[in-house]
Amino acid sequence: MNLTKLHYFLFSKLVIAWIAGVRFLSVSDDCAKTTVTLSWFNQNPFRSIFWAVLGMAAELSTGILLMKAIKNNEVKASMLVTQNQGFFYKKAVGKIVFTCEVGDRIKKLFEQLIQDNEPKKIELVSNGYNEQGELVCTFKFEWSLKLKTT
Repeated sequence: MNLTKLHYFLFSKLVIAWIAGVRFLSVSDDCAKTTVTLSWFNQNPFRSIFWAVLGMAAELSTGILLMKAIKNNEVKASMLVTQNQGFFYKKAVGKIVFTCEVGDRIKKLFEQLIQDNEPKKIELVSNGYNEQGELVCTFKFEWSLKLKTT
């Protein structure tokens, strides 16, 4: 999962996120970072980034870690967001970097998922920071995962 392949995935599968300016910054087994920068296309009437665009960047930082774990564990699994919450603290202007750091929790989740062969849920949090390092927003996503039988 290098950045070039990830950006191609974004461009080919999540076109609206690509158009809105969502990009990958880095992805490892433990941490994913995505970015979005304020532009004419993704702003709201108050000249800040529209909340839904922030949500796309945040969701991507959580979902890519699960996709990476699926690939690393060489299993086929379905994944679905079942709940979502957003918390906003500052106006989102400039470049916002979303960070999700949950590697150990995902590793344990997949151990249980493979062992039990029962659907599992996990809450993943992504925090968005502005260029000054200030927390702008926090998104929580509850993901449901289920192994595919075939």
